[in-house]
Amino acid sequence: MYSRLVSKEANIAVVGLGYVGLPLALAFARKYKVIGFDISEPRVDLMRAGIDPSDELEAEAFLDTDIIFTADPSELRKAHFFVVAVPTPVDDHRIPNLNPVLSASQTVGKALKKGDYVIFESTVYPGCTEEDCLPILEEQSALKIGEDFKLGYSPERINPGDKERTVTKILKIVSGSDPEALEEISKIYESIIEPGTYKAESIKVAEAAKVIENTQRDLNISFVNELAIIFDRMGINTRQVLAAAGTKWNFLKYQPGLVGGHCIGVDPYYLVHKAKELGYDPQVILSGRRVNDGIPEFIAKKLVQLLLKHNKNPQTCKVAVLGVTFKENVADIRNSKVAELIKELMGYAIHVHIHDPHASPNEVSKEYKFSLTAKLDDDYDAVVVAVNHVAYKDFDAAYFKSIMKAHPILFDIKSMYHFDDPEITYWSL
Repeated sequence: MYSRLVSKEANIAVVGLGYVGLPLALAFARKYKVIGFDISEPRVDLMRAGIDPSDELEAEAFLDTDIIFTADPSELRKAHFFVVAVPTPVDDHRIPNLNPVLSASQTVGKALKKGDYVIFESTVYPGCTEEDCLPILEEQSALKIGEDFKLGYSPERINPGDKERTVTKILKIVSGSDPEALEEISKIYESIIEPGTYKAESIKVAEAAKVIENTQRDLNISFVNELAIIFDRMGINTRQVLAAAGTKWNFLKYQPGLVGGHCIGVDPYYLVHKAKELGYDPQVILSGRRVNDGIPEFIAKKLVQLLLKHNKNPQTCKVAVLGVTFKENVADIRNSKVAELIKELMGYAIHVHIHDPHASPNEVSKEYKFSLTAKLDDDYDAVVVAVNHVAYKDFDAAYFKSIMKAHPILFDIKSMYHFDDPEITYWSL
C-alpha cells in the first residue's frame, strides 16, 4: 500500500474533517493524493475556500496540498487507504454515542475494495473497532478481513489550540489486524509524523492506550479539584499549596479547573461503559468524574456566598462571565463546563453577561441558548474569568474595577492574575 500511495496510484481518504481529521488530511496531502470527506456540505464549502471551520488552521495550511474536499460518498470509491476521524461523544445519560463512527463504517464499507486499508482514529473503548465497526465494513462491502482488506487503529493525539505540538510533531501509536498491516500502516504514518510511530501489539491495546490517556488526566485533575474544595474551607490558597508541593521531583503538577471538552470529560465514560458490560462497576474512574462534574456547582455556590457576604442580593446582581469555550484560545464550545457554570448562576436568578472573543455567537445560541455580549458594561457586581484566553491576560486591577460596582468580586478560575488589590475581593479555584 505504501508504495502505491507514494507513486499516487492509490489515494488516501480522511472521513470526518473536524479538529482531528482536517489537519491530518492536509498533512497527508503534502505527500499523497487525498480525498477529504465530511457529511456537512457547508463545512466542505469552507474548506474548499481554504477556511478551517474549527478555526484552528490558517489559510496557509491549505497551500501546496494535493486534496479534494467532498460531501459526496461516491467519491470515496476512488480511495484505497481510509482514515476515519469522526467524533465519539456521549449522550445525555453519559452513554457512548457510537452513531457517528458506525455511520462512517457504513459509508466506508460501501466504498471498500479488495486490497484496501481502513484505519480508525476516533476514541473508543477497547474492542469497538473489531467488534462493532468491522462487522459493518464486512457486511457493506461483502469482503472479509485478512483475505480482502486490512484493518488498523491509530488514536488521534491532537491538542486543540496548541501551535507547537501539531499533528506531525506528536508520536503516533499505530496498530494493525496482522503483521503486514501493522508494518504498512506504520510506514505510511511515519512518512508524515516527525517523531515516528509506536507499534502497539494489537488493535485493542492501541484503543485502550488512548482511552486511559485522558482517563488518567481526568483522575489527576479530579484529585486537585477535590483539594481545592477542601482547602477553600480551610482558607488556604490551593495554587500556593501545589507550587510548594511541586518542588519535590516526583510530584505531578496538575492544576484545578473546569474539565470539559470532548476528550477528558468524555473518554472515561467509554471505558466505564465497557467495564460495566463485562460485569465490573468502576469505582475510582466514576469518583473522579463526579468530582469534576461538580465543580461548576461548587464555583456558583461560592460566588453566591460572597455576593451575600457583601450584602448583594443574587436576584438583583449582574455578573460577567469571560470565556465560554471548553479551553483557552480555541473556538470549540462543545461540552463546555463554563456553560454548566452559567446555568448554575442563572439558577440563582443572577443576570449573566457572557463574553468570548473566540466563540461563535450563533453556535453558542444554538448549543446553549445563550447570547454573547460584544461589549462589556461597567456595572457588574462580579466578574468570572472562566477561560484563560490570551485576550484577557493583560487585564489589570484598574480594568476590573472600571467594569464593576462597589465591592467588586473577581473570580479567577485559572489563576491568570497575580495582583493584590485591597478593593477587590479575589478568589481562584
